[in-house]
Amino acid sequence: MKKIGIIGSTGSIGTQTVEVIQELNGAEPGSFCVTALACGNGVEKMAEQARALGVRLLCTGTKEGAGKVRSMLSDMKPEVLWGKEGLKELAASGMDTLVTAIVGMAGIEPTLEAIKNGTDIALANKETLVAAGEIVMREAGKRGVSILPVDSEHSAVFQCLRGIRREELDKIVLTCSGGPFRTYPAEKLDSVTPEMALGHPTWNMGGKITVDSATLMNKGLEVIEAARLYSLSIDDIEVTVHPQSIVHSMIKTRDGAVIAQLGYPSMKLPIQYALTYPERKKCGVPVLDFTKGMTLTFEEPDREKFPCLGLAEAAGREGGTMPACMNAANEKAVSLFLQGKVKFTDIALIVEKAMASHRVIKDPSAEDILGVSDETYRNAALQLLQRKTRR
Repeated sequence: MKKIGIIGSTGSIGTQTVEVIQELNGAEPGSFCVTALACGNGVEKMAEQARALGVRLLCTGTKEGAGKVRSMLSDMKPEVLWGKEGLKELAASGMDTLVTAIVGMAGIEPTLEAIKNGTDIALANKETLVAAGEIVMREAGKRGVSILPVDSEHSAVFQCLRGIRREELDKIVLTCSGGPFRTYPAEKLDSVTPEMALGHPTWNMGGKITVDSATLMNKGLEVIEAARLYSLSIDDIEVTVHPQSIVHSMIKTRDGAVIAQLGYPSMKLPIQYALTYPERKKCGVPVLDFTKGMTLTFEEPDREKFPCLGLAEAAGREGGTMPACMNAANEKAVSLFLQGKVKFTDIALIVEKAMASHRVIKDPSAEDILGVSDETYRNAALQLLQRKTRR
């Protein structure tokens, strides 16, 4: 029986992870045991999950939320933690694999705590490797911990690389749908509303990731994540727009071969593969049927219309604390956009300004990265907002 913890259990990836585990246990009873769950504000949903799975170690974002969960599950007498310290304690509680489905910088500290305790990471929180990838991968290497990618693109690369030696690899090719505004005129992007940005053409994801996909920042973050995961330079990674989202990513080998992983758009397969690796088990996701007719197209991303991709790549090349600065500025900008306080096109401007004013620490500690992230998140949009207020 494999013991699993899930942080971010009530979000899109978290809820699908619960479903995958239930399906796997349905086929092979007792294969997996969920020992811990954590959420931010979705306490009712997490309480339902805890009751269905018999989980007694829980964590919420606030003390009030923790009290609410205790009340809802009083007959189970759960241990309910809360806040950052509670999340770190939960991550260190001892399990085989921790699924990090939490969004944003909040994933860094619990991931490091889990690694220190020898727990493998099923990584769905890309910001962890974007901001602190060198530290995370170094600590994982020291302790023999596996970092198993859950993102569909990185899972695809992970699968394509099986049996490939490092010296045989030439390039990684990450695909992206292009988002809902791929064919939208650039001059109309100023008028994009949060509701419009949240309408992803092929994937069902949380709000922050969906907006990042619309700006192509999500792909920029994935470029940095891939560089950290596979010890590559930013220039070893290509991005191609693939609107059908059937080819999840590819690798190019030294002899000119291209190896790709294909499948219908579903997060369940990469989630399941991270949980069952190195085994493959039957999955409920439909299998591609090429006899039904299928068109696959590919094109270059429009970097002028979507500058966030280039900003992320530049941050990855700079290294040090620059990716943490870039990531935190983007988190703040997306939050403000979803609140209706800035325009869609302001997201890239906020990130650019934050990066331009940041003094990079070249060999940062985890504390340096968290400090830069906190400071940038507080101040990233200040100049832009002040300028807008003066107009």
